[in-house]
Formats: sequence, C-alpha cells, structure tokens
Amino acid sequence: MRTHADLRYEVLDRIAEIRLDRPPVNALSLALLEALIGALRRAAADESVRAIVLASALPRAFSAGLDLGLVRGKSASEVRRFLDRLYIELFDVQHSLGKPSIAAVGGAARGGGMTLAISCDVLIAGESATFGYPEIDVGLVPAIHFAHLPRIIGRHRAFELLFSGRAFDAEEAAKLGLVSRIVPDEELRDHARALAAAFAGKSPTAMRLGRAAFMRANDLDSRRSVGEAVELFCNVATTDSAQEGLAAFQEKRPPRWTLFDS
Repeated sequence: MRTHADLRYEVLDRIAEIRLDRPPVNALSLALLEALIGALRRAAADESVRAIVLASALPRAFSAGLDLGLVRGKSASEVRRFLDRLYIELFDVQHSLGKPSIAAVGGAARGGGMTLAISCDVLIAGESATFGYPEIDVGLVPAIHFAHLPRIIGRHRAFELLFSGRAFDAEEAAKLGLVSRIVPDEELRDHARALAAAFAGKSPTAMRLGRAAFMRANDLDSRRSVGEAVELFCNVATTDSAQEGLAAFQEKRPPRWTLFDS
C-alpha cells in the first residue's frame, strides 16, 4: 500500500513493512522523512503490529543520504528544521516504538541513509550492500555518527571511516559489528521478514518492557549527544567550505577548498 508518493507501507502477518521509494537513490527529502516518521508512529500505535521492517523498494539503493538541496544555500534555521526530523524525531519515535525494528539494507547506504539504518534495533544486509559516510567529501560532517559509531566499532576505526569518507562492503560492515548478518540479495526481504516473525511470536508485553529496558541501558546520554550533533551539523553546513563542497559535487568538479572561511 502506498501511503505517500515516496514511501510504501504494508502490514502482513503482524509485520509492518516500510519501504522507501524515491527514485533514483532514495535521497532524503523533508517530505520523505516526515512520511517515514509518520509510518513508524502508525506502526507503533497499531496493536496488531508486532515488528517493523525498514527497507527500500529500489534494487540498488537503500538510501544515498540527504537531498543536497536541503543544505545548499540554506540558512542554519532551514537546515535545523530537517535535522530536527532526522536526528531528533526519528530517534525519539524509534526509542519509544515498543516493538522491534529491523533495517534490511540492500544496495548503497550513505550518510543520512546510514542514520536511518542505525536507528533500527537490528541491521541485516544483502551481499552487495555498501556503506559509507561521504559527508566529509563535500565539506560537511556526519555529526550524529560521532556519537553512535565509536560505541559500536571503537574510536579509532570509527575515526578512519568518518573522516576518510570511503565506502565499505557488507563483509567489512559485519566484521565491524555494524550489521548482524549478511544474506543473499534475492533473499534479503525473506530473511528480514523471518527475523521479524521470530520477534513477533514473543510475548508483546515482554518485548515492550524488555526493549524499553534495553533502550535505557544503552542510552548513554544519547539525547545530549544528538542535540550537539544538530548544532554541529548546522554550524558546518552554513560555512563557505560546505557550500563550495556541495556546489562542486553538483557541478561534478573538484572542490576548491580555502584555508579559512569568511
């Protein structure tokens, strides 16, 4: 069922499946993000839903990250409006979801697409999935991941990935602990639904209370970290360097970095 131009929502066998569908690469617009948050809230409120799968309807991309039009030439307040959805509302709704969520990553997950994936409780990947934090290449910073990634893979490995901007494959992601399993591409949806069905078969009360305790135990002051990430991203996005990096990317040319911003 398509409930939004860029998103599909379907409930089958106690599993809500949310599929991003904004060709060509599921770039995150404000409308798409608001639709996703709305779909998660709908699944949370539906007592017949016991688990959620977040996936892509596109064969080659989970999500390539932000629509750069959200950042290029925008004021800090305009950038903050989007980040309030991506960094704060998304994690708030996931935190209080009351039921498990699974990210099924097929194809490319970059930048904001990584943010969507790690907001879920479990991340599984197709064999051809690739990951990365390319924000640094356009003069931005993957701010939210400064808080999350070192906790998952360790400080030094996180720094290398976040500040090199390089892409890495599903096998490396599994070795780092970013994904819990790798499955054949053509079986990704089936594996995600099978895991969701296993969660859905448990006591809903035990799942709700246990998940809430798990979230609290692993919170690690995340609310403060998320707030700081919003401010950092906004501050960097409005610099001359970031605007030059975004322009260079869209114009398909090397950026002309300057030592200091005016």
